[in-house]
Amino acid sequence: QVQLVESGGGSVQAGGSLTLSCVASGPTFSSSAMAWFRQAPGKEREFVATISASGGFTTYADSVKGRFTTSRDNAKSTVNLRMNSLKPEDTAVYYCARSSRPSVRATAYDYWGQGTRVTVSS
Repeated sequence: QVQLVESGGGSVQAGGSLTLSCVASGPTFSSSAMAWFRQAPGKEREFVATISASGGFTTYADSVKGRFTTSRDNAKSTVNLRMNSLKPEDTAVYYCARSSRPSVRATAYDYWGQGTRVTVSS
């Protein structure tokens, strides 16, 4: 059984930065792709970023490219999302998720965290 626990959310002004973390339990983290998705109020969940098991491959949504960076530490079973130059439209609940391979589709992920809320004020 895999459990994912996100942390690091909060409130920040536009232009600010936050780093989200997701800690995974279970023996398969180092062989799993991980991703970040987000869901804004009244909107569907959308892809943010994904990282391969080794960390050698990443891809980002166009809306966050150049501002967000995802990384992982397999020794600590942790994946991070560094968010810079935050905008009010980045306000959402952010979720980490696990898959066997990187994908931009939410349906490819079989385990999800409970989410952490990010609020960006103008």
